[in-house]
Amino acid sequence: MNENLPASARELTDDDWALLALAEHTIESNTDAGPGQDGRHTMAAALVAGDGSRHSAVNLYHFTGGPCAELVVLAAARAAGARDPQVIVAVGNHGRGVKSPCGRCRQVLADAYPTIRVIVPTSSGPRSVAAEDLLPLAFDHAAEQISAAAPHSADPQALS
Repeated sequence: MNENLPASARELTDDDWALLALAEHTIESNTDAGPGQDGRHTMAAALVAGDGSRHSAVNLYHFTGGPCAELVVLAAARAAGARDPQVIVAVGNHGRGVKSPCGRCRQVLADAYPTIRVIVPTSSGPRSVAAEDLLPLAFDHAAEQISAAAPHSADPQALS
């Protein structure tokens, strides 16, 4: 497999490996599905904040789009007072390993925490990358808000 990793990709530190272990412990302790079974809690995420605090959470699967583990842990960490998330990782139950964030989570991370490091699987093993590198050419919500607030020209010539 030939991967084009972004320039921000780096090997995991000892702290990153410890964070990954926390996520694995969280899901193995809390999954409600046996191997090969569906369940509501099959993924966990862990993050470390700028103050060194560590937080973990599990997903809540629902066919309507229940929250992913990454979103749950971001909210739980914030509720616990963590204001500066630094690194995040998600893992699957039953030893399924590190999982990349889904598109919705990538967009949330890019909008809310563009410099957070995200541990992702690669052919060379897990690596951490900047969240902003996970979503090239992403929708820019902040720019869209500014654009929506700006007065628009009614001159059709301005569009040509």
